[in-house]
Amino acid sequence: MQSRPQNLSEQEIIRRIKLNKIKEIGIESYPAASYHISSCVKKLVENYKEYAIANIAGRIMRIRIMGNASFSVLQDHSSFIQLYVRSEKISNYNIVKKLLDIGDIIGVKGFIFKTSIGEISMHVKNIVILSKSLRPLPQVKSDRQGKIYDVFSDIDLRHRLRYVDLIVNESVKTVFCLRSRIIETIREFLNKLHCLEVETPILQNISGGASALPFITFHKSLNIPLYLRIANELYLKRVIVGGFEGIYEFARDFRNEGIDRTHNPEFTILELYVAYKDYYWMMDIMEKLLKTICMKIYNNTEIKIGNKTISFTQTFPRIPIDKSIEAYTGINISGMDEDSLRKVCKNLHLKDDKTMGKGKLIDNLFSDKCENKYIQPTFIIDHPIEMSPLTKKHRKKRGLTERFEFFINGNEIANSYSELNDPIEQLKRFKEQLQLAENGDDEAMFIDYDFIRALEFGMPPNAGIGIGIDRLVMFLTKTTSIQEILLFPQSKTKA
Repeated sequence: MQSRPQNLSEQEIIRRIKLNKIKEIGIESYPAASYHISSCVKKLVENYKEYAIANIAGRIMRIRIMGNASFSVLQDHSSFIQLYVRSEKISNYNIVKKLLDIGDIIGVKGFIFKTSIGEISMHVKNIVILSKSLRPLPQVKSDRQGKIYDVFSDIDLRHRLRYVDLIVNESVKTVFCLRSRIIETIREFLNKLHCLEVETPILQNISGGASALPFITFHKSLNIPLYLRIANELYLKRVIVGGFEGIYEFARDFRNEGIDRTHNPEFTILELYVAYKDYYWMMDIMEKLLKTICMKIYNNTEIKIGNKTISFTQTFPRIPIDKSIEAYTGINISGMDEDSLRKVCKNLHLKDDKTMGKGKLIDNLFSDKCENKYIQPTFIIDHPIEMSPLTKKHRKKRGLTERFEFFINGNEIANSYSELNDPIEQLKRFKEQLQLAENGDDEAMFIDYDFIRALEFGMPPNAGIGIGIDRLVMFLTKTTSIQEILLFPQSKTKA
């Protein structure tokens, strides 16, 4: 008696036995040759022509054997179609009947017809095995009372086995198709502005461009530590120094922070920089971009999320951050020093430890008391200098900068500046960040002397923006968790 292999289920053993039988017959279960496909299933159904011959390929999702005939459902990347097979019409019917399983990938040739109930199907004349599946797929079942069983819905398992999730949950595939269309629409929009798509380093000598804790690695040949980028901002500004006037990058950034429904350690951000513009211009562009995306995806400038209707029709409100905090706390923070802000945070039971400077205390106040209140698209503008080390001082308001954060549905989607291009002032701001680091703030910025040198050659005034693509996709696909719009979200490895 053959011993049972360790860790294999009964179904997995049966499938391996079938695999061996297929090999014994002399059929290759994983052939190397290309398989000719004449049409995807969706187009075949949409352009239905009775008795038209077609070659299609995909995965078997259901099988029902009825003696000398069988019905199955084949799924390709586009849709599903029913397959009808009769024993006298196909030479390898015994393989279909005894050795094929749900999950197997096959190529089929046959003609298209409608069943007596009007379902478009394929009458199969030939079947080729393209990949034998050795593990069973989750199969949704229901009892006579209509109760559903075995739905592949466990969140942790879905994220770990995303490939299975994509096979069995059609709505998941739709989300990632929408993500691709959103990014494509943004590219088209920016290209029409005559902006150039560029690429900048992921491995960086200095972890700069944002306030965040980096991932650190080591380059063996150069014998130096390197950082996975937390932002691509400072490199893109170097490109502006070099003479390009409109550039953008879809960047994969990395921040060594916690994981929750809006944060993942690696994420996608679009950064755009346009010379001779300011943050007012960028607010106008952001409004136009959002309206363009909504029309492209939904053919509407209003989106319903639950019982909320979010509108992109009107000009978005522009609210100074101190006015926002006052509106939701009753406290006017204008002109407050660090000690006063610390007392405010303490009285409101917010974090106020000694590593937090003035900028972080204000950010903490806003994040906790205000951020989730902005359901309709809103610009929060004119942040204090301490919150914005890479931003120009406000042309009219002392102690503030020309910066906005953009919010939809209670989440920050974008961050934008009139970019600081004074090298002397920028070095001063970096040194203030260094002081915060010495006080224990592990998210404070490094001094990037090469970036200062670039500014000393002269950088034209410009407006920059970073748009969180993952959060934008979450909103536009009406998804509540960032893990649902990442193909492979980060999680602990399980044995």
